[in-house]
Amino acid sequence: MSHEIETGSGNVYADLGLDDAEGMQIKAQLAATIGAIIKSRALTQAQAAKALGMTQPRLSNMLRGQFRGISEVKMLECLTRLGRDVHIVVGKPRRSPGSLKVVFS
Repeated sequence: MSHEIETGSGNVYADLGLDDAEGMQIKAQLAATIGAIIKSRALTQAQAAKALGMTQPRLSNMLRGQFRGISEVKMLECLTRLGRDVHIVVGKPRRSPGSLKVVFS
């Protein structure tokens, strides 16, 4: 039996052909970072949700990858509430469409 292996693009949402794959990838990265911060602080989801200004079920959904009703702005706000600085940089103009990415330091 032969299996074909296909190399992914680095964005599982694009590989699955989902709409707004770039935005979904960014939300996944933000959610993973928020989850890691919560874990590193040993916060319960209830404690974290209160600190982030959201309900525990909504936080739970976000951390499990169900973030379709949560904006990137809300996720960035969560990071600032967790003590992280967020910088948004708009690059120089280019001839081709620009890109959107998140860089963690």
